[in-house]
Amino acid sequence: MFKVVLIKGDGIGPEIADAVVEIFDAAKVPVTWIEKDAGLSVIDKYPTGIPDDTLDAIQKYKVALKGPTTTPVGKGHKSVNVTLRTSLELYANVRPAKSLPGVHTRFDNVDLIIVRENIEDTYSGIEHIQTPQVAQGLKLITRPGSIRIAKYAFEMAKLYGRKKVTAVHKANIHKMTDGLFLECFYEVAKDYPEIKSSDLIVDNTCMQLVTSPERFDVLVLPNLYGDIVSDLSAGLVGGLGVAPGGNIGDNSAIFEAVHGSAPDIAGKGIANPTALLLSSFQLLQHIGLHETKQRIENALIETLKDGIKTADLGGKANTAEFTQAIIERLEPPAADEMKEPRPLHIKSELLPVFKEKHEDCHGVDVFIESPSGIPEPPKKVDHLELTMISNRGTKVYPGAPPNIWLVDHHRCRYVAKDENGNYLRISDEEIFHLLRELYVHKFEWVHIEKLRMFDGELGYTKAQGE
Repeated sequence: MFKVVLIKGDGIGPEIADAVVEIFDAAKVPVTWIEKDAGLSVIDKYPTGIPDDTLDAIQKYKVALKGPTTTPVGKGHKSVNVTLRTSLELYANVRPAKSLPGVHTRFDNVDLIIVRENIEDTYSGIEHIQTPQVAQGLKLITRPGSIRIAKYAFEMAKLYGRKKVTAVHKANIHKMTDGLFLECFYEVAKDYPEIKSSDLIVDNTCMQLVTSPERFDVLVLPNLYGDIVSDLSAGLVGGLGVAPGGNIGDNSAIFEAVHGSAPDIAGKGIANPTALLLSSFQLLQHIGLHETKQRIENALIETLKDGIKTADLGGKANTAEFTQAIIERLEPPAADEMKEPRPLHIKSELLPVFKEKHEDCHGVDVFIESPSGIPEPPKKVDHLELTMISNRGTKVYPGAPPNIWLVDHHRCRYVAKDENGNYLRISDEEIFHLLRELYVHKFEWVHIEKLRMFDGELGYTKAQGE
């Protein structure tokens, strides 16, 4: 018997959660529900925003099914969903998009899975106001995070019989960050020669998805692109009302309907439980009950084929009638259905994420606030020589392009080279001396980045026009 934490949520959450529980009971799924609260009414009392006993239960029982929870816009408590993902290191967001009979869309042949990295990228939330005119958000892509999500995508494809995994990126522009993501993807792909691997730029991916989605199988993406593309994919098959989602880590997993809590229809008995039911299918696959998942899915498909749908899908059934129709179409479990489960688990500590590289620091980018135009900092301090100033990534010194619209945030690049043009290694003391000289000359520096070389390759990008 599997113990699964059940978080019903709010709004329509309790109604659709009860529908899934009823279907599981009728299907004789070997699950015991451990009901816990999202704690929305007292959310500010807890350091993480989630009741301690809820987090403890998920960590203890390893898996949870969660109904929708309301997140206020512009005020109030932070997202319960995001808090759960980060608190439990649920690094993989898995979002299948599959055409369903009776759900009319422009396409009837979609069957793809989005595997989205769930922790890093711009969602790290590291942001700063640099100057009165400039806000900065850091895009963090790590080798361990990229290796881990690629490994999960290929392992999932292998277990589920998928044939192709495509990495989606913007490495033509984000050469360092998305370039690292792509490098790690192909490094992992070498271990799965039986699965076709390829990559595609994210904007082209979106265009291809809305013209020929049947060409895709499994897509693996960094966090931001994954968020956007997964909702786009949901739109291909009928919207968020039929869109499941799983948040999966090494030790815990939470499966949830990705739609909102719809408080306007709560308590009216008309909510559609399909998205949460589809999420429960992911749960069954995760714990290894693949045949049980298929049996309940078949009942759902037959219900939809018979035209029994809730109003949001164009039908007339209420929540109870739709649930009962699925139960009536359930086949009894096969004698060997509960054979040894085949779960999908990745252990991050076993992944080859470290790659030793020798590094040298040979310069520094100093970001200077200058509201009155291009600054004129010292041209040389010790071995460090000013080689470039850029504004929003475009070189403005030496040789500013005509008609450029300047903001008050300038990147001043100082590099150390010998008389033959070879890079020189510099110390922190030399950087401190440079910063002191800028201070003495009354330049308002706001941020610095060391310029490093790794095994002879630059660890930073050039400015436009450099």
